[in-house]
Amino acid sequence: MLGAIAGDIIGSVYEFNPIKTEDFELFSPGCRFTDDTVLTVALADAILHGKDYGRTMKEYYRRYPHAGYGGFFHQWARSEESRPYNSWGNGAAMRISPVGFACDTLEEVLERAEYFSAFTHNHPEGIKGAKAVAAAVFLARKGGSQEEIKAHIESMFGYDLSMSMDEIRPRYTFDVSCQGTVPQAITAFLESGSFENAIRKAVSLGGDSDTLACITGGIAHAFYGPLPEHITMKVYSILDDRLGEVTRKFMHAFVVANSD
Repeated sequence: MLGAIAGDIIGSVYEFNPIKTEDFELFSPGCRFTDDTVLTVALADAILHGKDYGRTMKEYYRRYPHAGYGGFFHQWARSEESRPYNSWGNGAAMRISPVGFACDTLEEVLERAEYFSAFTHNHPEGIKGAKAVAAAVFLARKGGSQEEIKAHIESMFGYDLSMSMDEIRPRYTFDVSCQGTVPQAITAFLESGSFENAIRKAVSLGGDSDTLACITGGIAHAFYGPLPEHITMKVYSILDDRLGEVTRKFMHAFVVANSD
């Protein structure tokens, strides 16, 4: 989970200023947490305390109303009703990593990923993207190799992960759809050699960089284990007390406790 937050923060300054290189300052002066972090922490909070996720998201929205949410989410969060809005966007996929860390079986991961996604993203592509990311986190956490994770995601979800980063990067542009974000973010992880390298690859695609790096970061954290200390310290220095406290509690309850 912390890796997803780190990816969001690192990628935040490039969301509207895309780059096509892995050579950049890891934490630029303008780095901040965005809606990706806020809703990821909201999900962690809901899992930790057995809260209704819809209500929890709205609570966090009120606390952080300017975090950079999409237009449909703004409408949903401000509404008295809580019906999903059939989104195929990447919002459910970027916030789902806590499920991959908290669940004990792949079957449970898939069931919970669909449940938490459907509060807002009940379109089949939105749900599929979230389930694929949660599954990748779980498989990485359980010791699956990059090759095994790739094969599993391709066979279970039908994503084509055959293109390399070098093939994707030149033509890749800003894309908020699950089908245009999740396979690319997973590929960044698959070609990585370390957590930091995975984040750099995701940002270098030049698209929705905070969300790409958030998705990649959650999987990479599960795969490579504890983040480098300098990244961990920087992330917590950027989070406020509320977000930092929930993140630490979730990490202690599920990530550290479940590490092999």
